[in-house]
Amino acid sequence: MKVLIANRGEIAVRVIRACRELGLPTVAVYSECDRASLHVRFADEAYAIGPNPPSESYLRADRIIDAARRAGADAVHPGYGFLAENAEFARVCADAGLTFIGPSAGVIERMGSKTGARTVAIDAGVPVVPGTVEPLGPATPDDEIARIAAGIGYPLFIKAVAGGGGKGMRLVADPADLGSAIRAARSEAGSSFGDPHIYIERQLEFPRHIEIQLLADHHGTIVPFVERECSIQRRHQKVLEESPSVAVSDTLRAELAAAACAVAASVGYTNAGTIEFLLDRDGRFYFLEMNTRLQVEHPITELVSGVDLVHWQIRIARGERLTLSASGGPGGTSPGTLVPRGHAIECRIYAEDPDNGFMPSPGRMLGRRVPGGPGIRRDDGGATPGLDVPIHYDPLIAKLSAWGGDRAQAILRMSRALGEYEVRGIKTSIPFFRWLLHSSDFRAGRFDTTFLDRELARRNGDPFVTVPDEAERIALLAAAIHAFEKATPDGESSRIAQGAARGWKLQGRMDALR
Repeated sequence: MKVLIANRGEIAVRVIRACRELGLPTVAVYSECDRASLHVRFADEAYAIGPNPPSESYLRADRIIDAARRAGADAVHPGYGFLAENAEFARVCADAGLTFIGPSAGVIERMGSKTGARTVAIDAGVPVVPGTVEPLGPATPDDEIARIAAGIGYPLFIKAVAGGGGKGMRLVADPADLGSAIRAARSEAGSSFGDPHIYIERQLEFPRHIEIQLLADHHGTIVPFVERECSIQRRHQKVLEESPSVAVSDTLRAELAAAACAVAASVGYTNAGTIEFLLDRDGRFYFLEMNTRLQVEHPITELVSGVDLVHWQIRIARGERLTLSASGGPGGTSPGTLVPRGHAIECRIYAEDPDNGFMPSPGRMLGRRVPGGPGIRRDDGGATPGLDVPIHYDPLIAKLSAWGGDRAQAILRMSRALGEYEVRGIKTSIPFFRWLLHSSDFRAGRFDTTFLDRELARRNGDPFVTVPDEAERIALLAAAIHAFEKATPDGESSRIAQGAARGWKLQGRMDALR
């Protein structure tokens, strides 16, 4: 099997590495500004597919299929983002005789509609957040929507039927704001996803975001994994994930896994997917949506299970049977007992300025020092000194993951790694994570999906990193010079001592070279 990766950045590099470990040749595609990117250099072959705007390159199914034909590829891995959850792309891959490494086009289509997915969950006996099941199109009068909203109760969310990432979503606390929220949500949904349909969902108070990663083969076996908690979000976008969740007991874990498997089985799901739930303060969970692809946060599931999810995506696409248990080891066909192996945390390192409202900070990276050591995993797309972080794409430059025997050790290792991590030339979200990892609320597990936005509002623009003013810098420098002179009062003797040491050091090195 020769695999074309229809993506860029760290996920393209991640897939190429998995293919290489399986002995599979790879094909990269790239836009003009990605010509020298790491995924292009790593792949066995690479093909240009157009200019920098995604609409002219990574979102052009016709150009990607043409590249696959020219390369003689047999399969396409979509990664995440771009065309990963585009049913039409999966369909044209199949029509072109290419194996799409993901679920079928029909399943993507059905679960890609938020209202369609809610119907699947209801049919599977899994609770959903109270709201509408049928999509509300532009022809639905506002007064009818107002009547429906009153029946559901405020506060509530207006959400886009298609897409995700917080786009096309509006929170409405006052019925007087409903009309403007509907218009704004429809407009954003239409421009972002080409679909202005919306639906209504009640807002749960202080929920936690819990999700179950699963693998499903073509022979009826579904294997769920230990849950991930993704409640640390900014404007409905995840920024830090961990596994397992401090809010999930063994009993609840089993219930979540059973519900996820029921949804996947109900729709005939295959390959890697994720069922997302909201957990209320009373411990009740509700189906939120399904992601029909590999997710950004998959490394922490790999760290606590020992399973290479990308390997299994490819093996499932080749028709192999799953031979895993729920804990990641050899197993049979039943979900079994979910047992995490330690604890893992992932921080999404973005080229953003956290002290300036997390504004994007593209540009040239002038230098960096990357972390390492026990329990640290770093997935990146090769943003190295001298190269630009382009403005055209998502500003994610790396994913930093830490594993520990328990949550406390994982936090300590992540804190240590963030302390080692230095990037010069552009702003990054690293200082923000350093603050977050030292937050007493985070360390105690006292958070929900509203935690970060409430904290940012409370800080009211206060910086995460306080840079010493010039006087403090001079004082620190003077103190350092004084400490040095006090330690070596005789400058001459210091040079003699260094000289004496230099001689035997040189002799030792010369001996080592013989």
